[in-house]
Amino acid sequence: MNEIQIKQAKKQANIKAIKFVIALFVLYILFSQGNLFMNSVMTPGARFYNAGLAEHFNYIQGLKTALIVPAVWIIKAFGFYAIYNESDVMVVTGPYLRINYSCLGLGVMSFLAAFVLAFPAPWKSTFKMLAIGILTIYVLNVCRIAGLGVLLGFFESQRQNFTYHHEVFNVLVYICIFVMLYIWIKKTTKGIGKAKTEDTIQPKQD
Repeated sequence: MNEIQIKQAKKQANIKAIKFVIALFVLYILFSQGNLFMNSVMTPGARFYNAGLAEHFNYIQGLKTALIVPAVWIIKAFGFYAIYNESDVMVVTGPYLRINYSCLGLGVMSFLAAFVLAFPAPWKSTFKMLAIGILTIYVLNVCRIAGLGVLLGFFESQRQNFTYHHEVFNVLVYICIFVMLYIWIKKTTKGIGKAKTEDTIQPKQD
């Protein structure tokens, strides 16, 4: 490559980077604020509460239930008796856990979705990474809720030491997500580069 081609390649790379950052920012704001808005729509007494939408399209409550039910199964598997409702888990002789909006992991999911959709990758790879990432966050969140129920059930005297479990969970999840994204980006860019190289190789003509 000559100097002009190098400059053009750098310019194109800079443009792609700027587009990625802008898309990431816009999508993250859209997803994160959209979920917050929908939480208000689905919550009785909230500013934007809508009974019709809350009755038929309440994915916020659906996610809560999807987290609570398997977490209770795990808690019971450790020998505890637990009861639950739409937002609470009570472990008999153990802790009382309230599953709020902040417990759902939607903020982390919003970042993951924004990053993956903004990154220039083939759609098949994008949707695969999105599905694996969201499933990973969900499984880790179930394990967190179940872990709190079990640990606080066994170690009642240590309950005050688990005040910052939200922050610890977010740090651990972001570490897992960043590792997954690093591996995905490395694999994706390698595949794209290989495909471009193969396209530029022309068979010799006899």
